[in-house]
Amino acid sequence: MQLHFSPSMRSITISSSSSGGNSNGGGGDLMKIKVAPRHISYRTLFHTILTLAFLLPFVFILTAVVTLEGVNKCSSFDCLGRRLGPKLLGRTDDSGQRVVKDFIKILNQVNSEKVPDRLKPPESFSQLVTEMKINKYSTKEFALILKGMMERSEREIRESKFAELMNKHFAATAIPKGIHCLSLRLTDEYSSNAHARKQLPSPELLPLLSDNSYHHFVLATDNILAAAVVVTSAVQSSLKPEKIVFHVITDKKTYAGMHSWFALNPISSAIIEVKGVHQFDWLTRENVPVLEAVESHNLIRNYYHGNHVAGANLSDTTPRTFASKLQARSPKYISLLNHLRIYLPELFPYLDKVVFLDDDVVIQRDLSPLWEIDLNGKVNGAVETCNGEDDWVMSKRFRNYFNFSHPLIAKNLNADECAWAYGMNIFDLRAWRKTDIRDTYHAWLKENLKSNLTLWKLGTLPPALIAFKGYVHPIDPSWHMLGLGYQNKTNVENVKKAAVIHYNGQSKPWLEIGFEHLRPFWTKYVNYSNDFIRNCQILE
Repeated sequence: MQLHFSPSMRSITISSSSSGGNSNGGGGDLMKIKVAPRHISYRTLFHTILTLAFLLPFVFILTAVVTLEGVNKCSSFDCLGRRLGPKLLGRTDDSGQRVVKDFIKILNQVNSEKVPDRLKPPESFSQLVTEMKINKYSTKEFALILKGMMERSEREIRESKFAELMNKHFAATAIPKGIHCLSLRLTDEYSSNAHARKQLPSPELLPLLSDNSYHHFVLATDNILAAAVVVTSAVQSSLKPEKIVFHVITDKKTYAGMHSWFALNPISSAIIEVKGVHQFDWLTRENVPVLEAVESHNLIRNYYHGNHVAGANLSDTTPRTFASKLQARSPKYISLLNHLRIYLPELFPYLDKVVFLDDDVVIQRDLSPLWEIDLNGKVNGAVETCNGEDDWVMSKRFRNYFNFSHPLIAKNLNADECAWAYGMNIFDLRAWRKTDIRDTYHAWLKENLKSNLTLWKLGTLPPALIAFKGYVHPIDPSWHMLGLGYQNKTNVENVKKAAVIHYNGQSKPWLEIGFEHLRPFWTKYVNYSNDFIRNCQILE
């Protein structure tokens, strides 16, 4: 047998080695085998080269990094497998997460440590970076420096917030230049203009001041512009303005200017009476000795007119609590005008029912239905302030006004009892005259004075909450919407629907600190074409 390979190595021939023939008569081939050509396609070669071109630089760089990172103390193939393997499997390197975890661990460690004096917090981030490069701080030292910077920033922000609240308090208690100008000009007009001194109301209308078939409003204020808005809004919103009688009460210094305003700017249909507290025979020192004590008491004068920061532990006080305390220290709370409502039965002995209004309200709906509300024998128809959509404004209970750590308060009052609002109240004077509300009010004022103002500190509402206890009839909240003077997020749509809106709080609409989106509900009732308002530059 012989093997013959073709020159191209593509075939092999197997033939017999003997000369004896076969059936064909010759030594023919036994078998011929063709071998497949050894061929590599260009496509395969291209993909191979492309793959190597991609992988080899990557392997080179990774190997170089592993070599440079001697800290791992591992062979190049070991490190390469450990680092490249997870990436090829779609996993990520967790070294970054380990760094974050380690840093958080250090932050927790330094959280309770004091920042050393030698690690003085830099003034800026760029300064921090520079000092880190120069001093080569450790991670713990960096965390302590960061803590010092944060503590300083928090302290500065807190101090700025308290300063802002203090400035806002002074802005709220000050008299704006335009309103002061208005009072002075109208007072001067009273002395020089006979029309400004004409009788209010005219003599033929005097009997109507005690006619119980009319709707009687009482307003006590020394703010002429605010009084004008209250009266104008009430009359314009009324379906029967000819049935309205307004009893405007002011103090002695403002009486001439207040009288001049309503004498020179008569409101059609409605009846307006202006009286000063000095014109009420009943308001004598003998009848209101407690209020005389309140106005002359040194502790109270220091509290309302003294240093509002002295004695206040700002480190343990929240800005919201501090703001509430500042609002409680408004000088108006020791004014007789603010306490006047407790003497309504004596000041108006012939009237059966009145609606008392604060000077920071606006009437947007006819209020005559208030006189039809059945108070069920109670004295005071008021909106309760412990339930409502606004959790801040409508969340007031007795605990918000009284010091329940005092045994006298804890013994006599319930911290969970719902509070109610002053500012728009319907008073049944006939039922009131059968009670001891005034005497109870006086008694608790005396107790608070004896206790050095430790029973409560928020003006006239706390003693009223006690004095009217058991005599309050809740009315629908839509009659009286509160908080427009301290709640910036007040829902404007709800404001439009309310019968009376109340700007209680510091941000009165006539002040620059008033909320711009709530101011138009008040300014729409200001007569900016009036000469006095224009000359005093009270602009819209």
